[in-house]
Amino acid sequence: MGALARQIGRAEWPILLASLAAAGAIWAFVELADEVVEGSTHAIDRRLLLALRSEADPAEPLGPAWLEEMMRDFTALGGVGVLTLLTVGAVGYLFLTDKWRAALAVLLSVAGGILLSTLIKMGFDRPRPDLVSHGSYVYTASFPSGHSMMAAVVYLTLGALLARVQSPKRAKAYILVSAVLLTILVGISRVYLGVHWPTDVLAGWAVGAAWALLCWVVTLWLQAEGKVEREAV
Repeated sequence: MGALARQIGRAEWPILLASLAAAGAIWAFVELADEVVEGSTHAIDRRLLLALRSEADPAEPLGPAWLEEMMRDFTALGGVGVLTLLTVGAVGYLFLTDKWRAALAVLLSVAGGILLSTLIKMGFDRPRPDLVSHGSYVYTASFPSGHSMMAAVVYLTLGALLARVQSPKRAKAYILVSAVLLTILVGISRVYLGVHWPTDVLAGWAVGAAWALLCWVVTLWLQAEGKVEREAV
């Protein structure tokens, strides 16, 4: 009982901070969604999107051809195929290292994020940008950015959950920083390729981060209760 109490005590501050951060991300999404619905963001969206295109030919993004190709590579990091492979790989790793409950937590977190993303996009049904030609194939509504949201859901969820089962602090930091960087690159690439408004990406980041944080809170609580493998020490 004493060990459990100490474990719960150590988890209290991370749970509180993560809960506050998740609440902040949800609030940011609600405010942003309200502005988008009212049309208040159209001018800034248009200005930022065109700032990344050639003035002579808006169909062409700024920079050399290799930069556009690199952005396509970055956007693929938020695609269904890549995220599915990463999730399966992470779940398999956790399972093989006898952390099957943590593996289940990852699987449920990502599956829940996919469902949430689908429902939100269906609810808003915002048209894609029509100012420039799209540098990537698109077939769903624009708000929020599915690539940005699912990149945040998968990378931040995996980063938080995998960091919890690592021992060295530098390894934890490396995982979390890498997760954030990947999420940012995916979102930037969506605007650069002209397939999303900037506010679509911001909304995707907000919802994805909120979901990842909420999943982390639940995992911390379950770890404190001994229902999920505890943090490595």
